[in-house]
Amino acid sequence: MAQHKNLITALAQGKTKELAKAITIVENELDGSYELLSQLKPKNSAQIIGLTGPPGAGKSTLANALLKYWTDQNKKVAVLSVDPSSPFNYGALLGDRIRMSDFYLNENVFIRSLASRGSLGGLNAKIIEITDVVRSANFDYILIETVGVGQSEVEVAGIADTTIVTVVPEAGDEVQTMKSGVMEIADIFVVNKSDRPNADEFVKNLRILAHSKATEWETPVVKSIATTSEGIDKLGEKITEHNLHIENSPDKKIALLTEKAYQLIQQRRMKDIDKNKLRDKLMSELSKTDFNLYEWIKKIN
Repeated sequence: MAQHKNLITALAQGKTKELAKAITIVENELDGSYELLSQLKPKNSAQIIGLTGPPGAGKSTLANALLKYWTDQNKKVAVLSVDPSSPFNYGALLGDRIRMSDFYLNENVFIRSLASRGSLGGLNAKIIEITDVVRSANFDYILIETVGVGQSEVEVAGIADTTIVTVVPEAGDEVQTMKSGVMEIADIFVVNKSDRPNADEFVKNLRILAHSKATEWETPVVKSIATTSEGIDKLGEKITEHNLHIENSPDKKIALLTEKAYQLIQQRRMKDIDKNKLRDKLMSELSKTDFNLYEWIKKIN
């Protein structure tokens, strides 16, 4: 218990070595992980930014440009970059740290790559808890970069204060399908690589769709060329504007908290379910002629 108190004190002091240790404890559910989480004192002023979008949209380059933008303002930034895992051993390349090498020695930046470890949503299964650990440290922004596949776009929206969806002009043919998917969760759209052909037309169509959203916040569409930091100032301004908006919107805050609570309760209730034991039980049940999966689940639940 005293060890956790020392760790939490170190987090509040911004000690990155202890932060890395705390993340490892929580991510791997090591001894005392729940006790550690129970004693956390998250910094509510830290803004959580979710960055998502399809592979090839330039999310990591955009994250790199945002890091430069914020650190130039002497802001402290943590990056949680989720990489896809191998379906066989749950390992990952964790390559985003390579792309952010300019900030390795920057004392205002903390970068942690996380493997998705088979999580269906494309995020790490412990992303909520890890984010709260980082919120307990002294950061102004926490940037979560998703795998960008599956349902990660929807999942990150339940964690982040501001969700940025990054797309490229070539997605023009798919813009109509976005209306039923990521359109609902995007707080800001970024059309990256906007120097490519048909970018202006794509931005125009995206703005029309964004305008049709029936919410108090009108989703802006920002053009960027992340490799040259073009448009990053504008994106930074929109992130700040959205943060001010949600501070005056209790509905958004309670919705985020409800989503986090729901996911945490779901995880806790499923914790004692062992898939291998489930398989063994099913093997013995399958021999019964009147076996019904739904009735069986009802009995063991």
